[in-house]
Amino acid sequence: MKADGVRYHEDVQRKPGSDGERRGRCWGKRWGLRGERMREGEEIHSSCGQTKNLSTSPAADTRASAMDWEFQHSGDNLYTIACGTSRHCRGLEGTTSKEGYLALLQEREDSHRHYINSLTKQIAQLKEALQERTQQLQESLDKAKTKGILPQGLESLHKTPTQSDLKEFFRSQLNQAEVNSGAKLSSEYAVIPFDTFTLHRVYQLETGLTRHPEERPVRRDRRDELIGTVETALHVLNGPQQHTDSSRKHTYSPSDFIEGLTRLERDRGTVYELMFKGDGPREFTQLVLFRPFGPVVKVKSESVDTRNIIINIIVPLSKRPDAFRQFINNFREVCIKQDGRVHLTVVYFGRDQIDQVKAVLDQTSRETRFRSFTLIQLNEEFSRGRGLEVGARAWRRSQNVLLFFCDVDIHFTADFLTSCRLKAEPGKKVYYPVLFSQYNPSIIYSNHTLLPSIQQQLVIRKETGFWRDFGFGMTCQYRSDFINIGGFDRSIKGWGLEDVHLYRKYLHSKLMVIRSPSRGLFHLWHEKNCADELPPDKYKMCMQTKAMSEASHSQLGELLFKSEIEAHLDSKKQQS
Repeated sequence: MKADGVRYHEDVQRKPGSDGERRGRCWGKRWGLRGERMREGEEIHSSCGQTKNLSTSPAADTRASAMDWEFQHSGDNLYTIACGTSRHCRGLEGTTSKEGYLALLQEREDSHRHYINSLTKQIAQLKEALQERTQQLQESLDKAKTKGILPQGLESLHKTPTQSDLKEFFRSQLNQAEVNSGAKLSSEYAVIPFDTFTLHRVYQLETGLTRHPEERPVRRDRRDELIGTVETALHVLNGPQQHTDSSRKHTYSPSDFIEGLTRLERDRGTVYELMFKGDGPREFTQLVLFRPFGPVVKVKSESVDTRNIIINIIVPLSKRPDAFRQFINNFREVCIKQDGRVHLTVVYFGRDQIDQVKAVLDQTSRETRFRSFTLIQLNEEFSRGRGLEVGARAWRRSQNVLLFFCDVDIHFTADFLTSCRLKAEPGKKVYYPVLFSQYNPSIIYSNHTLLPSIQQQLVIRKETGFWRDFGFGMTCQYRSDFINIGGFDRSIKGWGLEDVHLYRKYLHSKLMVIRSPSRGLFHLWHEKNCADELPPDKYKMCMQTKAMSEASHSQLGELLFKSEIEAHLDSKKQQS
């Protein structure tokens, strides 16, 4: 529907001097439909004050009062659930001139034609998905028949799917979703909250550490989804079936949209409730739309042999021998004892304490007979990006190796190495896991006599750490992709930003970026020192990271109000 809406308004603009030409031009200014969406913050010109006469592409008949509930298709797989107003949904004012009538008729004809084309495409896509799903079920049915374990009630799979079957499936999705009536929930935490949105802002509860309570939708799919929903609502309200209502005083335009609510029921679909201005200051039009999910469709099924996939773990390092010993202990357990298909490359900056690093590697080699180490020493100022770049390019074997860019204070499991192999693919995918960052153990376990062991501390809970969704330093990618993308920005020195620059390169490429939380990748807490010589932007980033890594919000609050809490407890003891 969105693409058809673009073509429709372009057709309107081709009639110079007509009312449709003026209205199409104003619509384009407001919504950017002449080739692209309206840019964020673009000014709506006062010359578009008459866009209320715009007739948009038609949809389903929604002449229902506030108490009338209907199930109507409105294009783009969105369904009209309700159209409630203080009056019925309204129609166009009459046009007095002959030219006006001709322009209006031409617009109606164009809108009907594009609407029919859009519906034809959607029906064809849905039929194709339904046929594939039916074929899958038929194959399962045939296998069950041969084994003599055919369940009852599956005879209906022999029927050829029809359009009514598809409509019935979408109706069942609607009936099972929490749209027309509420559902019994187990607790206050089982409620699926709505997000509120306007033309330019989204107000959301689930923010994480990188999203904001109020923000412009940055992701293209999210932005297109919300704008497309408002477009569909306008198609419904201004559809040809609505023009027969003589009580309607104006055509709805984007400026009439007040706000909307949306929430996702992952197994049913997405619900949208949209509010528009009515004819008077206290009259409103409320429209409820539902985007049902279709059946699960098989995309592909393939076996992946990871037996010969070697991972080159690259660790840039400067001093910190104690942290390196801790890293090697985990490496011996996971990589040598359990996995056995890894190579370790350590890029060391400077000469200070390098003898201790060599001693740790020599001891590991003697005790485990593991020889797949490379130690590279650079007489340079520490630069994480520079170290990873050197380590990646130092690989001299013929095969294309899988790289894991790592830090010395990272703890990983054998399951993570498996994920690394499965989620990265040369020329197709790079893997950027979100690791779980540990809070300061001395704060978390302040009521313990002794700190628990590292293994006992590695639990994923709200009180013990957080998903480090602002970090992009740990990544699995093939060496060929890293070289082809241009590697790191070599002008960046010291701490920070080099990983973000590389991440953005992949975002701007055709490779798929797999971004997901990893239950087997942990950042161990350590004292963080932000050097005075850092530039202001990097110093601020460093201090923000330091603050986030100390403790949770509630734990920091307890530290801040510790004296008040202790005074309260003392007063209670005295009273007792």
